[in-house]
Amino acid sequence: MSKRKPYQREVQSTWWLKSKFYTFYMIREGSSIFITLYSLILAWGILRLSQGEAAFDAWLSVLQHPVFILFHLITLILALYHSITWFSLAPKAVDLYIKGKPLADKVIITGHYIGFIVISLLCLVIVML
Repeated sequence: MSKRKPYQREVQSTWWLKSKFYTFYMIREGSSIFITLYSLILAWGILRLSQGEAAFDAWLSVLQHPVFILFHLITLILALYHSITWFSLAPKAVDLYIKGKPLADKVIITGHYIGFIVISLLCLVIVML
């Protein structure tokens, strides 16, 4: 066994702030924290719903606090940012060929946006019924 100590480059905790690309990448990945917390809030709501109408109404009144409203707005913005960046990456993940020719990136991205809008409108219609 060698007694030499291998070289380990020091990495600062702010390495991702030095490049615009990495900053946006870390914001996108960090958005998962907000999405996870939002999922837990919804699970909490399902639990309160199972406990009765009074418990569910109490949960709804807690969500009307300005802190929760701000949290929901931040989460919405981060979820939209995550979706937009994911749609722009879709052509790199999808390798589609039609009649031997690769499908244009613009077509794949547009298809994702159309699907997103259709499913969002469908969910809105279901909720409004």
